[in-house]
Amino acid sequence: MRTADLELDLDVFAGPFDLLLAIVLREEISLLEVELGAIVCAYMEHLDDEGELDLEAATEFLVLIAALLELKSRLMLPTEEEPELDLGPEEAADELLARMLEYRRYKDAGAELARRFAENGPYLYRSAPLPLELRRISLEASRQAYDPDRLGVALGDLLTPPPVVDTSHIRPTVSLERRLDVLRGLLGRASRVDFDEAFGGEDRLTQAVTIFALLELHKKGEATWSQRENFGPIEITSGGRGSASGAAK
Repeated sequence: MRTADLELDLDVFAGPFDLLLAIVLREEISLLEVELGAIVCAYMEHLDDEGELDLEAATEFLVLIAALLELKSRLMLPTEEEPELDLGPEEAADELLARMLEYRRYKDAGAELARRFAENGPYLYRSAPLPLELRRISLEASRQAYDPDRLGVALGDLLTPPPVVDTSHIRPTVSLERRLDVLRGLLGRASRVDFDEAFGGEDRLTQAVTIFALLELHKKGEATWSQRENFGPIEITSGGRGSASGAAK
């Protein structure tokens, strides 16, 4: 049950509890004339009728009643040692309103924290403690392990790009299957291919593997070649047209 729904029947007032608060704040009814004990009893009777307890509503009611009790006690028992506690009706109303606004801020903050907790509930964070050997070392017992200049040089070396590695001594790998694909592609576009024009710019290893690929094509009847003179140009033709003529040197 919400606090605003609490109906009261007092000597000086009859109606909802929130209306009583508004009237007290406007000083239309003196807080000294309000029986706070009767309000608490009425709230307990309503709780019995409802048969269940709403913690949020009960907390709001307790905050309001506690603030009213404190303000009423200050009005009834002023002391000379603490003259600042002797509040007039206007000051008491302002303090009650401030208490209500503060309670509302804390309530809204609690709702926001609950929302964030529910939103981040599926995420789990791991935290590892410090190693045992580090936890035993105190700040007074610590000592310098590295020279600052040496550490600066080491960090500077990390930012320096490494030199380019020389790979000129590594011979490239030439695949026979890939050279077969190259030859088939050339013969698919033209029926005759000049070996020097097609592969004269390649290195000697690539040219040698290309010759082996050409022999493989000749074996399968996919291509042949002719060379009219020693060290002369080699002409590759598609399809099997007899044995290869000439010498490829």
